[in-house]
Amino acid sequence: MQVPTILQQAAGSADVLFQFAPILIIGVIFYLLIFMPMRKRQKKLEAMIGALRNGDRVITSSGIYGVVAGVKEKTLILKIADQVKIEVAKNAIAGLQSPEESTPIT
Repeated sequence: MQVPTILQQAAGSADVLFQFAPILIIGVIFYLLIFMPMRKRQKKLEAMIGALRNGDRVITSSGIYGVVAGVKEKTLILKIADQVKIEVAKNAIAGLQSPEESTPIT
């Protein structure tokens, strides 16, 4: 009488594994399609922000175009017009300006 109950328990644990398999597969696919590319983009953006120097043309996440006029530990000084400079957090930088977006800032 004990042998059938042991077999039933083994079959029951296999059923539980098959029930969770689709959830695990969906989780792996979600990780590969969503989290890996997002992490890669974030690392690329952090490297770009770390490499910013005076004279680089940037765009902030709020859409302000400017030229880096100074670099501090956690902030940047952006020149956005003649005699107009603002201080923004490094996290606010969305990217570098592309050459076709460049407008002369003197």
